[in-house]
Amino acid sequence: MKRPPLWAVIFGSGFGSGFWPWGPGTAGALLATLLWLAGTMVMPAQTLFWLTLALVVVFTAIGTVATNALEPYWGEDPKRVVIDEMIGVWIPLLACPADNAWWAWAAFALFRFFDILKPLGIRWFDRQHGGFWVQADDIMAGLYSLIIIIVAQWAI
Repeated sequence: MKRPPLWAVIFGSGFGSGFWPWGPGTAGALLATLLWLAGTMVMPAQTLFWLTLALVVVFTAIGTVATNALEPYWGEDPKRVVIDEMIGVWIPLLACPADNAWWAWAAFALFRFFDILKPLGIRWFDRQHGGFWVQADDIMAGLYSLIIIIVAQWAI
């Protein structure tokens, strides 16, 4: 029996967080949020912003290829693939101030809300097939979360 490519398993599973049996998507998003919070302690806010933006772009490309490589082994839109949740939560974190963890946790909660319920057209993206579309619904959930974070910051 053939095994999926190791690089695809490592990246696609969010460095193993997708193997968490109770909510792999939440585990992937939590790992990404914790990595971002760790970044707030070791780099300037502007550097963290650009690094996060680069991670969104690069991981979307890697996630698309990794998902396409894993689907023949794990099935369509496998639950263990959580790189898309990492990408999705990094999007609203782009608007979060590096000196306030509350905004980061709000971004995490909003992202998981939109990712789980899939309102406002997100479900359409989830119904499409292929590696990019596995990423697309989480990108939309991240964009909706980003908009709410920006509006909330403006209102406060």
